[in-house]
Amino acid sequence: MANLAPVISDIEDAAIRLRGHACRTPLLNAPLLDADLGRRVFVKAECLQKTGSFKYRGARNAVAALSDAQRAAGVIAFSSGNHAQGVALAAREMGSKAVIIMPADAPELKIANTRALGAEVILYDRDTEDRDEIGGRLSGDRGLTLIKPFDNPQLIAGQGTTGLEIAEQAAAAGLNSADVLICCGGGGLTSGIAIALAGKAPALKPYTVEPEEFDDVARSLATGVIQTNTRRSGSLCDAIVTPSPGQITFPIMAAHCGPGIVVSEEDALRAMAIAFNRLKIVLEPGGAVALAAALFHRTDTKDVIAVASGGNVDAPLFRMALEKYG
Repeated sequence: MANLAPVISDIEDAAIRLRGHACRTPLLNAPLLDADLGRRVFVKAECLQKTGSFKYRGARNAVAALSDAQRAAGVIAFSSGNHAQGVALAAREMGSKAVIIMPADAPELKIANTRALGAEVILYDRDTEDRDEIGGRLSGDRGLTLIKPFDNPQLIAGQGTTGLEIAEQAAAAGLNSADVLICCGGGGLTSGIAIALAGKAPALKPYTVEPEEFDDVARSLATGVIQTNTRRSGSLCDAIVTPSPGQITFPIMAAHCGPGIVVSEEDALRAMAIAFNRLKIVLEPGGAVALAAALFHRTDTKDVIAVASGGNVDAPLFRMALEKYG
């Protein structure tokens, strides 16, 4: 695969690699929610994946693809928390050590969980320090292999197994066509799902969903040129705040995705409360933006699948969402 975009066979190979390791997460539906909206809304509950997000899929596939010597030397990753936990668990399972560079303002739960999974955590200030510089220096000094958070072919292929499951589960649910709304940061999950759906269920159309003021993918899709966020922090949706889409992921999204959708933080919090009340699942703000788009930004009656990408939320923030909108 080298630095090339993965193809459907790479995703199928990843599914074989992940068998017995990653969870096959459910595609949930709440009849009361359908009645409220006048259409069917399904939720792919990746918040129930190992480590609480889809990131384990790609991390496990990427670490498994390394040579024995690379795994023995160890891996390094940078992440606000979900990729961190996925890499930490995958490395531990395969006898490798993991160094994770995390922003100091990441949720405390994510920092604590990453350490609990055995990783060495190095904190940095994302407003004044460059995580790429830190990662490059440490990987060179220690001989570690960098597992990028989204612009990695093996990682994209692993995330794409989510799309294979969506295609199978949608068919079983009688969803012949639907819009698939995906929480999007750098585009690893979106591009992987897009490739899988193009190969297995082309009537399911992927769309990116991002928080306001961090909508680099939506702007990139609109202009045809990669756009960058001027801000790097300050969003409740920390899990999907990235500087820009990836060099590998953006062409895939441009080829397969519809126009990007942008939602407010308040809508994400409202979606968290509704997900808990109607579906009995816990979502973090960044993992709830796709459901927010399905709930508050659609006026047609077409069936929708929203990918709930993560549920690693600190208790005070989750409590606030429930108290405000529950």
